[in-house]
Amino acid sequence: MSTLNVKKSAGPLLEVNGLSKHFSVGKGQTLKAVNDLSLTVQAGETLGVVGESGCGKSTAGRTILRLYEPTAGETKFEGTNIYKLKGSKLKAMRREMAMIFQDPYASLNPRFSVADIIAEPLDIHGLAGSSKERKKKVESLLEMVGLRAEHANRFPHEFSGGQRQRIGIARALAVNPKFIVCDEAISALDVSIQAQVVNLLQELQDSLGLTYLFIAHDLSMVKHISDRVAVMYLGHLVELADSEDLYADPRHPYTQALLSAIPSVETGTEQPKERIVLTGDLPSPINPPSGCPFRTRCPLATEKCAAQMPEFREVSKGHWAACHYA
Repeated sequence: MSTLNVKKSAGPLLEVNGLSKHFSVGKGQTLKAVNDLSLTVQAGETLGVVGESGCGKSTAGRTILRLYEPTAGETKFEGTNIYKLKGSKLKAMRREMAMIFQDPYASLNPRFSVADIIAEPLDIHGLAGSSKERKKKVESLLEMVGLRAEHANRFPHEFSGGQRQRIGIARALAVNPKFIVCDEAISALDVSIQAQVVNLLQELQDSLGLTYLFIAHDLSMVKHISDRVAVMYLGHLVELADSEDLYADPRHPYTQALLSAIPSVETGTEQPKERIVLTGDLPSPINPPSGCPFRTRCPLATEKCAAQMPEFREVSKGHWAACHYA
């Protein structure tokens, strides 16, 4: 976990209240990707978001940044509801937030040079007064992410996956944001490269005072980088706690199953970790189960779970879970 150089603010940097994002998929059907999501992110922290594919993690991140318009709810950045902003005020808010995308191959325009890719945000927001200043800023950003100034004139296909992701990070940093959504930013990389990119993100956080929403599948990596971890299932937030607390004492049956799947090296001095195998497939977000969304796969499910959605409640200090039996 990173050592933060910025001071945690009295109020949250980001506050998400009752956020939902639904998509119409035709024939009167609605895909409920994110449902009633509420959370806060303090300045300088990393909030990890985990869950199976299709649980709504990436949709939540994109809706928080207003790349998708929300179906319901609000997102406040430093107290301002970003969904109510228009024109120049919205453009100014865009400078405060950025995104690092999952696929380092698809997220970079192959027809642009690295210089033009990184400088595009500078051009949009008018942050470089001259071509000389633009060039200088691009070179500085390249060096910041561990690349060389001469890389600016090359094209994306000339780089490895890890190097491309560093270019994507440099682009995200171009407008000097306070908040960055890392959307599966390491999942397409080799394991050794993943560690390098995570270390880079932590170094940048320390030096620049950044705040991250870190979306990922790799639970061990999320534990390493995150101050707190949020667990999502079928569009719902089902558990939220400090990283160490959640990994040591998961309260929701879904979180317990996820953590039991993390590979571990047996030393011979500890009891082998019991693997919790979930039965059945992830339900469709078009036709979710009644009551608790996890009940169709939960070993603890009762009639109450089918009849009533569990309250997202504080089960111990700073540890929240949405389960009748947490």
